[in-house]
Amino acid sequence: MENALSKFEDRIRKEKEKGGKENRYSKYCDFIYYKSSVNPELTLAMRVLKPEKPSYIVATTHGWHMSISDFEEYDRPVSDYLLVEVDMRGRAFSDGTPDCSGWELYDVIDAVEYVKENYKEYLLSTSIVYFEAGSGGGGNAYAIAGKFPDYFAAIVSMCGMSDYLLWHKNDAVGEFRDELDVWVGSSENEQAYHARSGLTMVENLCAPMAIIHGKNDIRVPVYHARNYVEKAKKCNKEELIQYWEVPDVGGKDHWTDGTPEFFCELGQYRKDFINSHRRPISIPPKGEMTVCGYLFTKEFAVVLDSVDRIATVRYDLMMDNISVIGVPEDTYRIYRNKSFRPC
Repeated sequence: MENALSKFEDRIRKEKEKGGKENRYSKYCDFIYYKSSVNPELTLAMRVLKPEKPSYIVATTHGWHMSISDFEEYDRPVSDYLLVEVDMRGRAFSDGTPDCSGWELYDVIDAVEYVKENYKEYLLSTSIVYFEAGSGGGGNAYAIAGKFPDYFAAIVSMCGMSDYLLWHKNDAVGEFRDELDVWVGSSENEQAYHARSGLTMVENLCAPMAIIHGKNDIRVPVYHARNYVEKAKKCNKEELIQYWEVPDVGGKDHWTDGTPEFFCELGQYRKDFINSHRRPISIPPKGEMTVCGYLFTKEFAVVLDSVDRIATVRYDLMMDNISVIGVPEDTYRIYRNKSFRPC
């Protein structure tokens, strides 16, 4: 289990691959390039790990300083699911520039939609999709739950950052602050950081979420999980959260002092959580949600003119009424009936 979780750690980023972008295929692992629908000029990459028999899609992203692993021919399946490992934009295999839970999250949706269309023989359902990630990917998990509230049937966030501004302020070593300054900008623009943080969008949560965090984690302190859970309680979303704060685990790595028994238990915990949620998610027929740059649901979408902006959308599906407040009218677009595109 330690090797399986190492992709979520914070290690040195792999150098940019400069070779040709050609898909590679094998029995259990494919390496696929696909186009961004947000920025069609960008070519993005993912690994698709295939199960022995048809299953469900589990999408994931790597750790903060990392990229996906390269193509590898396995002699046996490495997952019970159709695992979609997305290389975030600007990383080793993908074009573009990282933007810290901005449009890079839509790259995950593009990857899943590609897999739905091209790997149907491996799927039990195209309407039930899961997301699971840790560390930087855990931050993605918090944010993707708020920006795509009815896309995933369940979400697992491990040792993730729920508040990028707080993470920036408390990064005493500067290990992550340097990249935040480039990917997001100056921390003086607090709204840009809030617009990427899952904590800002807790009230949007519709899918069940498992949150797992080591109590002694140094790189991503446990208060990121505690703050999210506490706000979920205030937003009456507590029933959607399953929280496991792991005592005596965490340090310079997220899972420092984790025993073999713990890793075995963690693997089973994640699997049981995903297996216990087998229904598509729908947003309430009427309500209010926070738009952090953009919000995509099965019923409508709101796209602001910047991923740094925050607005509020009030909607009533029965009355076909959708309104955006908190920003000027010329700074957003509303899309309905699945006719929207992200740009």
